[in-house]
Amino acid sequence: MHNYYPGYAMGYEPFHFFGGVLNVVFWVLIILLIIRFARRRKGGDWHGFMHRHHHSPIEILKERYAKGEINKEEFEEKKRDLM
Repeated sequence: MHNYYPGYAMGYEPFHFFGGVLNVVFWVLIILLIIRFARRRKGGDWHGFMHRHHHSPIEILKERYAKGEINKEEFEEKKRDLM
C-alpha cells in the first residue's frame, strides 16, 4: 500500500513553511543576544532591546544621594535649583 500526502509529491512537506519561519526567528534572536552581551561587555548602557534610558536630572540627583556622593543639605539645595 502506498502512503500519499497531498503536496508531498510536489516537493514540500506539510508545515515546511513554519519550520523556515521558526528558523529565521531563532537566528534573529541569537544575533540580538550576541549584540546585547557585546554591548554589556563594553560597558554600554543597555536597558531592554535597543533602547537606552536617559535619566532626568532629578533621578540623577536622587541616585547620587542614595550612593552617598552628596549629603542631605547638598541634595536639598540642588533639588531647589532644579525645580
